[in-house]
Amino acid sequence: METAAKMTLDEAHLEFAKQTNGEVWKLLEKDGRSQDDDRAMVTAAFASLYHWSLVGRPVHRQRGEWLIAHVFTVLGDVQPALAYAERCMATTEAFNDQMADFDLAYAYEGLARTHALAGHADEARRYLAQARRAGDEILDPDSRTIFENDIEAGNWYGVH
Repeated sequence: METAAKMTLDEAHLEFAKQTNGEVWKLLEKDGRSQDDDRAMVTAAFASLYHWSLVGRPVHRQRGEWLIAHVFTVLGDVQPALAYAERCMATTEAFNDQMADFDLAYAYEGLARTHALAGHADEARRYLAQARRAGDEILDPDSRTIFENDIEAGNWYGVH
């Protein structure tokens, strides 16, 4: 008989934050996602942010807000995508000293992509240029390469 692991409430929130974040990424990468998968992806993104907000730092909240914006952008849902991209940038600016160099680049990428989805081509191009400049400032070569690959991937809704 297996004994259940005991953990504190904070440890449980941390575990759930990580698990739900991972679930979002599995669903984002899934071929032939169904509408049920899309709903599960949105729910998991919000759940991840909720759990991170209880045990994480502002950088975790910023990344959770980016992920929600990204999910809604992938799903083509403009209003929440823009709202969460803007929240992500506000968190990035408010806690800039706590962010990794790639967090600023992704915050700009999120704004660029969501404005592209919304049909705001000028804003999308402006934020995309800022994302590229911030991406050039990422010190770790592996992180910079990941960002560069991410910015080239996905739907840019005719702007990229």
